[in-house]
Amino acid sequence: MITNELVNQSIDYIMRHLDEEISIEDVADYCHFSKYYFSRVFKAKTGESIYAFIKRLKMEQSAVRLKLEKDKSITDIGVDYGYSPSNYSSAFKKHHNISPAEFRKDMNTTCVPHPFYPDKLARFKSFEEYNKNILIQELDDFVVVYERHIGNYIELEKNWYDFTEKYKEYFKEDTLLIEKSYHDPSITNVDQCLYDICMTVDKNCSLDNVTTIQGGKFAVYRFDGLIQDIFVAFQGIFNIWLTYSGYEMDERYGLDIYRTIDRENMHVVMDLCIPIK
Repeated sequence: MITNELVNQSIDYIMRHLDEEISIEDVADYCHFSKYYFSRVFKAKTGESIYAFIKRLKMEQSAVRLKLEKDKSITDIGVDYGYSPSNYSSAFKKHHNISPAEFRKDMNTTCVPHPFYPDKLARFKSFEEYNKNILIQELDDFVVVYERHIGNYIELEKNWYDFTEKYKEYFKEDTLLIEKSYHDPSITNVDQCLYDICMTVDKNCSLDNVTTIQGGKFAVYRFDGLIQDIFVAFQGIFNIWLTYSGYEMDERYGLDIYRTIDRENMHVVMDLCIPIK
């Protein structure tokens, strides 16, 4: 868990400016520290240097866009992240062990390997099957207390248990439990996924780790099933529904809002909320 709020703020800053030339100095200046001091703090809390973290996120986010923005050229996507065509292809291949052209060509529209269960294939439903369970909704902002983690989504159950125990005094009848995911585990190393676990609180909550999750227009898919199948649902929505829906992915990040949780049977009802425009 990343407990340093300045590091969390620097991560938010980096993610907001991935399509710009970001230097270590920019990040340190944003946090009002010297680059040498803040570089040490950042690496101690995240396990990566600021430079390596920025480069990794650029490579992974650009891969997501190659996956979703099929009509946009590889060159244009690379330029959006500050790379010339040749430099982008080289950097992408070094990070993903495949060229951007091969990556896009190899995208499968029927299934994807399951990163958490390597012996399984995540098979997609039809557009019509996804579409009948999706509502387009305008969601309000959420004021939440949150904890940020870098790690494997498999660890979520324990992290959630610890989180809800820690903040149980803030629970109310209308409290929502929300996950905010920043990475696609079919692209990002499963042990390097960034995610926030959150709980709605009163806007006047005095805790230090309170933030606001931006609302807006979302495609909301009601998931009712086993926890191990959430990945399959997400991949189907991105690979099938979003492709043919007429909508585009927005710059905001996705949310999972829990509705009911059956820990004993590892079954949940939750809203998978995809930001769209």
